[in-house]
Amino acid sequence: MIPRIFRTVAAVTAAAAAVTLSACSSDDSGGAPVALAPAAEQQQLGGVCPHDVVVQLQWQPQSDMGALFQMLGPGYRVDSAAHSVTGPLVAGGKDTGVRLTLRAGGPAIGFQSVSSQLYVDNDVTLGIMHGDQVVAAAASQPVVGVTPLLKYSPTILMWDPASHPDWRTITDIGHSHATVVVSKDQIYPQWLVGRGLIDRAQLDTSYDGAPARFVGDPKIAQQGFADAEPYAYQHTVAAWSKPVQFQLVKDMGYDIYASNMVVRADRVDALAPCLQRLVPIIQQSGVDYITAPDAANKTIVDMVAADVTYTPYTADEAADSAKMLVSQGLVANEADGSFGTYDPARTQDSVGQLVPILNAGGAGLPSGLTGDRLFSPRFTDHTIGIH
Repeated sequence: MIPRIFRTVAAVTAAAAAVTLSACSSDDSGGAPVALAPAAEQQQLGGVCPHDVVVQLQWQPQSDMGALFQMLGPGYRVDSAAHSVTGPLVAGGKDTGVRLTLRAGGPAIGFQSVSSQLYVDNDVTLGIMHGDQVVAAAASQPVVGVTPLLKYSPTILMWDPASHPDWRTITDIGHSHATVVVSKDQIYPQWLVGRGLIDRAQLDTSYDGAPARFVGDPKIAQQGFADAEPYAYQHTVAAWSKPVQFQLVKDMGYDIYASNMVVRADRVDALAPCLQRLVPIIQQSGVDYITAPDAANKTIVDMVAADVTYTPYTADEAADSAKMLVSQGLVANEADGSFGTYDPARTQDSVGQLVPILNAGGAGLPSGLTGDRLFSPRFTDHTIGIH
């Protein structure tokens, strides 16, 4: 996942100033411990979970991870050297008896994959991975999804409506033979090619997240995320400063769960007592975040401002992202009214579609791979939903 890498000298200077002012939270406690009421007995994690529940993020903090920041209680401290934040893990604002540490990914871990971090660092309890990455990792670093933060992927292809007034869908891009600029680690471009929606010759895998290519050549199509690039290009990329048009790749049938909370496959049973209590907390935190995102968004913006290595992330951008997740249907209940659960038909279908594509590229995925093996319904609570 390569979201925003839009940085200017002025932005770096502003972020650096933020770091010099505070390497901890902007909470009134200044990072000091805060007395919290205890969570309910079934939400007490002490003794069943690690004392410090460590989560490896895919990238820097942003609103599509809002459920996790909803679980970060007051008195949290940002460690700008470790690119992490640690505080009490809360359920509905109440203390569960353990700490939560959220570690940034991407450049903060040398662009290593989340699955690799789970396998090289035993201190990491869970990670965030998109559904196609979960399938791809099954060959050598198998992980199991225990709950998705997003029902659908926010991945898009975007274009300049002035350069292409006749484009309405990704199919139109394919028919045009225009260059489609994506990053080399993405899986969905190969799926689009396999479905005949774009031609392989159209793919340019040099995308590095910077806006310069698109600004300089607006006739291309480019990857992005619905909750990131459309806002950034219109409001923060000074060289562009106008709307872009886009279509979600999921609307073409790329039906994966996004931002799955995953654990190493060989640790599922050992972590089961913890996951039985923790996963419903994550589910409910996702509901609470999308219902009232302002407090968690403030934490996200605060953490980004305290680390000069992060791309600046404003309160307006965080708010727009949270709204986009809802308006585009990327966070929503399943058919049974539950939130953060898996539809086994969807997971099986996505595995069935992706395995041949990945193996054609030499992935070496094992035969007989099934959706329920990679996306477990074991710990989710189907009574939790958005109402």
